[in-house]
Amino acid sequence: MAIGPIGNAIYVNQQTATVSSVQGNQNNRFDLQNIAAQAAANEKDEKVLEVRPTEENHEVDPDREHEKNEADQETARSKKREKKEEEEEQKSSSSLYKLDIKV
Repeated sequence: MAIGPIGNAIYVNQQTATVSSVQGNQNNRFDLQNIAAQAAANEKDEKVLEVRPTEENHEVDPDREHEKNEADQETARSKKREKKEEEEEQKSSSSLYKLDIKV
């Protein structure tokens, strides 16, 4: 602890080395962290650059497409059949209840 301005100047100058070493150590830590981060980034880039074999494409299977088209046609046919059956039922039901009464 310094007593007076001259003693204070001497004390500050004597402690400068300690403060400088602490700051230097901190800067060294930052430098090491930067080096480690750069190395990690380079490793990540190398992993990205690795080439793997291409995946197989799912090609259109002509047999499956043919079956799908047949199924679509069959559903269209069944809808047409249902419509025809409904029309026939309406026609037949209307003829059953028709009365011809003369007085």
